[in-house]
Amino acid sequence: MELKLHQFDLPLKHTFTITHESRDVQPTLIVELSWHGKSGFGEATETPYYGITMEKMVAQVESIRHLLPNDILPHPTDFWKMLSKTLLDDHPFTLCALDVAYWDLWGKTHNKALYEIWGLDISNNPITDYTIGIDTVETMVSKMREMPFPLYKIKLGTDQDLEIVEALRKETDAVFRVDANTAWTPEQTIYFAPELKKLGVEFIEQPLKADDWEGMKRIYQASELPIIADESCILEEDVAKCAGYFHGVNIKLMKCGGLTPALRMIQQAKSLGLKVMVGCMTESTIGCSAIAQLLPLLDFVDMDGCLLVDDQISKGITIDYGKVYYAKASGTGAELIR
Repeated sequence: MELKLHQFDLPLKHTFTITHESRDVQPTLIVELSWHGKSGFGEATETPYYGITMEKMVAQVESIRHLLPNDILPHPTDFWKMLSKTLLDDHPFTLCALDVAYWDLWGKTHNKALYEIWGLDISNNPITDYTIGIDTVETMVSKMREMPFPLYKIKLGTDQDLEIVEALRKETDAVFRVDANTAWTPEQTIYFAPELKKLGVEFIEQPLKADDWEGMKRIYQASELPIIADESCILEEDVAKCAGYFHGVNIKLMKCGGLTPALRMIQQAKSLGLKVMVGCMTESTIGCSAIAQLLPLLDFVDMDGCLLVDDQISKGITIDYGKVYYAKASGTGAELIR
């Protein structure tokens, strides 16, 4: 098996601001695994909040090069299990890129899309939201006008959060979701929930710090809106912790280590009565095409990363007014074009 690494700086269409950071460029690492003339692609983005740098990811991939198969292709779950012994604890982003590239290659060698391999029906897929990052109200309104959508995810965590949602509501009748990225207190969340519900908000994502379980219990019992975990649900073992504290979980492939653990997390969340969402980073079409394979299993999806960047490096799924269209190709359907 041949392994190639491709590094890119993806320009963001707008400065993207959340409570953790602001950025104008998204560095990303594309992993390419090739076998008998076919190539699979996976992606991991540099993410300072989680200590993920390009230099570290490249070194991590190089550290497992000697483990790549030579004679036969093991099943993707076996491949992930082998690599996870080295990479999972400290390097889930790198593990994700390798896992997705391998699943993509597996699908291409079997000439099937991954959702077909998994026996999934794509006829009732959820639509994706479009994210509006923190900015002045005028700029946030401008972003909405630039990208008319039936569903928006509004990033909050300011001193005027309720006023922001009120202002945006005047501009559209689209459904809203709000994401506080750990910036609120329990009291704020409980107060905001009924007001946000009146403004057409569907749910609140991660209002409190990731480890504030006592506060989350209060909110879970009192909130008039469902609460979805993000920063509180990173790895597989976090799903069970969220039951009784959140109404659902947001699973991100890069944070959990790829498609292989994500499939297990989805199954576990459903068994616990939790709603299931899969989210994205600001990433290229390669990463978003992998997420698309999971759509039939999801209640909600946030996979607009490829719309937030100027993606001139890849092709795969396309998104039109929230609806995701698959590429006519096997695997994830993603390809590197430069």
